[in-house]
Amino acid sequence: MSTVDVVTVSYNNAGELRRCVDAVLALQGVTMIVVDNASSDGSLDAIADRDVVAISLPANVGFAAGCNVGWRHGRSPYVLFLNPDAVIDGNSINRLVTVLEEDLHVGAVAPKIRNDDGSLAYSLRRFPRVISDYAQALFLHRIFPRQPWTDELIRDPRCYDRRWTPEWVSGACLMVRRNVLEELGGWDERFFLFGEDIDLCKRISDAGHTVCFEPSAECLHLGGASSEKQTVLPLLIKGRIRYVEIHHGPLRATVERFGYGLGALTRVIAGGRAARRGHIRSLLVAMWILRLDP
Repeated sequence: MSTVDVVTVSYNNAGELRRCVDAVLALQGVTMIVVDNASSDGSLDAIADRDVVAISLPANVGFAAGCNVGWRHGRSPYVLFLNPDAVIDGNSINRLVTVLEEDLHVGAVAPKIRNDDGSLAYSLRRFPRVISDYAQALFLHRIFPRQPWTDELIRDPRCYDRRWTPEWVSGACLMVRRNVLEELGGWDERFFLFGEDIDLCKRISDAGHTVCFEPSAECLHLGGASSEKQTVLPLLIKGRIRYVEIHHGPLRATVERFGYGLGALTRVIAGGRAARRGHIRSLLVAMWILRLDP
């Protein structure tokens, strides 16, 4: 039986998917599971000649639901959720497995993530807080980049050189124990895209497990190469609002909505033209004017 099931959820990722799959298939003790969310670009055709478990869904059910379909098709004790535009090698997967085997309190572990040019990606985060959301809306994180109250992202390079337990980590590459997924019921499918990784880390911590960062393991991530800002930005706001509603209630969510709306407004005014439509749509989502389905 494989030690690790690698689950990748694809949606119109034909251009990146083969590179991701080929890197995984070069490893021993790993099963590759690809869940396709009704892509229109023939994503599964790009890997039809590869030894993977390919699952074609009739509709785009979202990232969280796709992840649940994937891990439930496997049997390995560890599940690595890996974005289709990301690449990880065998040594790094082994390092993540070692962390889980050495400390049974660790429920999930994430590697250091690098951008395609080799630069460090800020993948470690603090849970959303009202003060940091409003600070970002007013660009205070640019004036005080090292102050934790101004930003959710952890930008101190020293934090990426040691093993420790951040509050939450990017879901672009995350290894989780199967028994923890079973305990929690998997990913929360109320999240369609964005916010589901914050929620999963929060529920792992609330259940008494830790979320660990292991810098000796590394993943290369293209970072949404095919995403359009006018589509992604409002979905990001929707996911963040849903997280706050679930974990902190409607009153806090209303306060956060105005913070996200303020941030969208300041970026409409000061931001670049390419992202302006996305920020306008984000403002409409924050202000209850625009509903995104599902």
